[in-house]
Amino acid sequence: ERSFEDPEDLSPKRKTSVFASSQWGRGPQHKNMFSIVSLATFALSISASSTTMSSETFSIPDQPARFAKAKEDGNTRYLDIESVYDPAFLKNKRVAVTGANRGIGLAIATELTRVGAKVVAINRSDSDDLQALNPSETVLGVDVRDDEKCEAIKDQIKGGPIDILINNAGYFYEPLETIDSLNFPEQIKTIDICAMGPLRVTASLLHGGLLKEGSKVIMITSQGGSVGWRFVQNPNGHDYGHHMSKAAANMMAVLLAQEVKSKGIMVGVFHPGFNKTGMTAKYKDIWEVEGAVDPSVGAKRILFEAGRLSLESTGKFINCEDGLEIPW
Repeated sequence: ERSFEDPEDLSPKRKTSVFASSQWGRGPQHKNMFSIVSLATFALSISASSTTMSSETFSIPDQPARFAKAKEDGNTRYLDIESVYDPAFLKNKRVAVTGANRGIGLAIATELTRVGAKVVAINRSDSDDLQALNPSETVLGVDVRDDEKCEAIKDQIKGGPIDILINNAGYFYEPLETIDSLNFPEQIKTIDICAMGPLRVTASLLHGGLLKEGSKVIMITSQGGSVGWRFVQNPNGHDYGHHMSKAAANMMAVLLAQEVKSKGIMVGVFHPGFNKTGMTAKYKDIWEVEGAVDPSVGAKRILFEAGRLSLESTGKFINCEDGLEIPW
C-alpha cells in the first residue's frame, strides 16, 4: 500500500520538499489539488485492501473463504494450534487478565494455570470457575469505565511486576444497529469499555511501575475494527457502535505501542478469532461454516501470538487464527 501524508501535518521545510517535487508546484491551488489526489489515492488503497490483501502478509477478509482456504491448503497453524504452540515461555510468568471470570478470558486464565503461569485476574466480578483455578491474585470491583477504580488497580496488585497484561474485558451490544435503530448511549458505552477501558488499565500498571522493559501488553480487539474490511464484511453497513469501538481500540493500541516502545514494552493488537462463547452465541448458526473454535483453542492462539510478539512487531494488527496481519 502507498503511504499517505497530509500536507497540513508536515513541517514547513518538509512541505517545501514535497510540493517542489510534485508537478503542480507550491501554489495554494496546487496544494489543494495535491491533498485531493492524495485523499483519493488513500481511499482507493483502503477499498482495494478489502479484497486484495490475501498475500502471505495479510489475512483474508471473507471469513468463510478464509476457513475454507485453510482446509484446502491443510494449514496446520490455522486448523491445529497445538502443532505450533509451545507454552514453555509462560511458566512462572505473571500474567494479568481482565475479564478473566468467563468466556475467552476464563479460557486464557485456565490455560495459563495449566502451563504454570501466575494469573492475576482483574475483574468486575468473581466466578466459581475462576476461583477454582486458584489465581495468584484477584482484583475485583473493577469497572473499566471508572477512572478511579482503574487507577487503583496498581495499588491492589501486591506480587510485583506484570510480565504480560492481557486486556480482554469487552462488551457487545446484541441488537442490530441500523440507521433507523441507532442507540447512541450504547455506542458511547461500547467505545468506553472496549477502547478507553484497556487504556485505563494499562495506564494504571504503567503508573505503578508494574510494566517494565520486556513486558508485553495484549489488546484483544477484533477484525471488526478494520475499516478496509468493512467493504467485505459489512457490505450493507450496520452495527455502528461495535465497529467504531474496535477501530478506536486499534488506534489507541497503536499510539500506545509508539509511546512505550522506547521503554522496551511491546503492544500486541490481536483479533482473537471466532470463538464459541456467550458473546458470539447469536451467531451460532454460522459457527461451523466460519470456523469458530472452542475458547480453549482460542486461548492458545492468543498466547501463541503473545509469545511471538517483539519490538519489531509491536503495534501490528494480527489475526490469531492464521498469524497474518489485518489491514487497518
